Amino acid sequence: MEQLLSIMKQLRAECPWDREQSPESLTRYAIEEAYEVEEAVRIGDVEEVKNELGDLLLQVVFQSQMYSEQGAFNFDDVVEAICQKLIRRHPHVFEKEKFEQLTPEQVSSLWQDIKHQEKQQKAKQGKLQSRLDTVKHGPALSQAEDIQKNVAKIGFDFPDAVQAYEKVKEELAEFEEAMESGKSDEMLGEFGDCLFSLINVGRKLGISSEMALLGTIHKFKTRFAYIEEQINFKNKQLEDCTLEEMDQLWDQAKLKLKQQVIHENSGVAK
Repeated sequence: MEQLLSIMKQLRAECPWDREQSPESLTRYAIEEAYEVEEAVRIGDVEEVKNELGDLLLQVVFQSQMYSEQGAFNFDDVVEAICQKLIRRHPHVFEKEKFEQLTPEQVSSLWQDIKHQEKQQKAKQGKLQSRLDTVKHGPALSQAEDIQKNVAKIGFDFPDAVQAYEKVKEELAEFEEAMESGKSDEMLGEFGDCLFSLINVGRKLGISSEMALLGTIHKFKTRFAYIEEQINFKNKQLEDCTLEEMDQLWDQAKLKLKQQVIHENSGVAK
């Protein structure tokens, strides 16, 4: 651990790329590395899990070093904070004399109770200033849904999906205006508004945005794999194909997969 911290400190001092990074510029990499850990675990590649956990640890060390340079905290402080949190949230382990043997379900309930108490304490200290401060951080799609569900509880919501969809059309028009202006910051903002509004429509219809997008990603990858397969049969490379050729194969893939679904559904019906 000391060697890793020493390497990170040297990289920040001597590597041009590492030196120009900021906490804000690196957050995306922490998210990406967490997803790569999940994928390695799901696949079951132990060696890859080890490597990806190292990459994720690097993000913790990198962020800690940058905040250490600001005089805010260092890696030891991060370790101390998580140690104290684990002890605080596991009284049934570290204060056994006060607890009987708990089931996993009771442990989960106790964990949530302690988290709730911590949030109440933060609220008393003025650290929580909005009801949305309690929304769990995570993928943007999930955060958007959680925020929308939260404010819907107090009536800040469209009455139905139809009116929510009208908001999507309004945001799309504003995004089109931003595109015409050519201003990147405006396009970014309006594009985000479009996504947020569309997620809201899905929520109103009981559609999980995360599951819907994952389904589309799988569908795209399957169709593209068909294109690669057909081009490989022709002893060609993707880079040598025209857009028209790939579009034709894409349409073939759509038709083939549609027929496959119909066939599978007919089999279920029988």
